[in-house]
Amino acid sequence: MDPVLCLLPSPLLGPACWRPVAAALAADGWAVAEVPPEQVASSTGAAALATFLAAIPEDRDVVLIPHSNAGLFVPSLAAARRRTVGYVFADAGLPAAGERVPMVPRQLYDMLAAKADTDGMLPPWTQWWDREDLSGLFPDAYTRAEVESQQQRLPLSYFAESVLVPPGWPDRPGAYLAFGETYGPERAAAAAFGWPVTTLPGEHLHMLVNPAEVAAALIGLVTEIG
Repeated sequence: MDPVLCLLPSPLLGPACWRPVAAALAADGWAVAEVPPEQVASSTGAAALATFLAAIPEDRDVVLIPHSNAGLFVPSLAAARRRTVGYVFADAGLPAAGERVPMVPRQLYDMLAAKADTDGMLPPWTQWWDREDLSGLFPDAYTRAEVESQQQRLPLSYFAESVLVPPGWPDRPGAYLAFGETYGPERAAAAAFGWPVTTLPGEHLHMLVNPAEVAAALIGLVTEIG
């Protein structure tokens, strides 16, 4: 029986980012698990980890497919009582071996600190960037509105945390799917692990712009890692 493909969105966004790819994978006969929309933001790393764990089946083999910041949680998810048989990182953070890794690089944390309000809360992700035109991230205005409606406002303290990397990481077959060059260092690290790597030209939310292409690339990588 094929494994369940678990599509993990960044805690900053929501399942709308993966929904078109989920539909394409299901249409091709794959079992897919999605993280449900959160009613309350996961304001700590532990809460985000619990949200991911609740969405992963316990009675089937699973392949974890994180996007963006969700990638940092994969070592802990793989170490939990789930039947994880592999992972494909999709334009996602890729933890290095070690005891803990920071939630964000120091330079990004300093940028975010300047954007926090008096209560220590950050604006939604699409309002982080000085670049005004984010339209290239989305295929149309409707999709952008749907994604933005699921954005979570997180406290700055969330990004001051570090994420546990259990001993032995990585210990299962893995692969990396990059969208353009933004995650070039992570792609290079995956190649250094000996993982298969695929790069699609596009931006960070390419799974919204061309879900069929992304689904096909994911299927190819899942098949390659066995």
